[in-house]
Amino acid sequence: MKADRLLSILLLLQTRGQVSATELAERLEVSVRTIYRDVEALSSAGVPVYTERGRHGGIALLPGYRTDVSGLTADEARALFVLSAQGAHSDLGLDGALGSALRKVMAALPAPHRPAAERISERVLVDPARWLQAGAPAGPDLGELQYAVFADRRLRLRYRHSGTPAPVEYTVDPYGLVSKAAVWYLVADLRGEPRLFRADRVLVAETTEEPVRRRPGLGLGEVWAVLREQVERLPKEVPVKVRVRRGRLDLFVRIHGGRLTVTPPESGAGAPEEWVELAMGFQALPAVRALLSFGPDAEVLSPPAARRELARAAAEALRLYQDQGPSH
Repeated sequence: MKADRLLSILLLLQTRGQVSATELAERLEVSVRTIYRDVEALSSAGVPVYTERGRHGGIALLPGYRTDVSGLTADEARALFVLSAQGAHSDLGLDGALGSALRKVMAALPAPHRPAAERISERVLVDPARWLQAGAPAGPDLGELQYAVFADRRLRLRYRHSGTPAPVEYTVDPYGLVSKAAVWYLVADLRGEPRLFRADRVLVAETTEEPVRRRPGLGLGEVWAVLREQVERLPKEVPVKVRVRRGRLDLFVRIHGGRLTVTPPESGAGAPEEWVELAMGFQALPAVRALLSFGPDAEVLSPPAARRELARAAAEALRLYQDQGPSH
């Protein structure tokens, strides 16, 4: 740990120039006294480091001293520093490792490329969660899943399927972990067949001593491609025609854009109260109830079964709220 901390101090000084002992202590999560001891160790090892006392003082390297590692282009440097905006490393417990790696890369960059690389984390933010959808939390056993994947061991899972109250126990052969739209999945074989397990539905995970039994010639990429195709090969959708007030069209498209089967018209061309017709597709008829949130600003035109479904939903809500007060 000390050797890694000494290297971090060296790289921070090389990148930033003069840095106060207090800032170094905060960045590396140690005491100021420890920082001064580390500086003495660097000096004893032949590193030309010195300390300036006073209000504007700090710790610095002699001018011109640096490790000579270069070769990255400006675009390559930007690409590397976009990694710090991704977020997947946080779920895997790699925040500290990523920060340390980026400090080393920054120190190795040619001087002209450093400002552009530093600005990436200030100018580019990657939020993988879709609008109006909270990111699914990583499962409590994500660390254990990760351990089994890298140790090439079989996993015993206690797993809760969606809509099923009783958990099920499995022994699986993991290929790896996939993060898709802020949701982590375990890709594994169950009795020789590819399966997908959401990490946040894993109640208990236990790595066994048995070596993993993957199918020959297959890796994570190939198995994930098969599973993704299975998920995306959805049953035929129910076509629904809807009309929406133009003044609410932008919000409607933001919320239900994934169900539109035809590109919607521009919202600005016309009066806000004017109706705009849209074509949509739903996996099941009851799903059209989601359109009730737009009240009188959205009307289902067809099919008749979809209109009846909305009428039933509205009648149920009416019966619920016609009472004089809550039932408890």
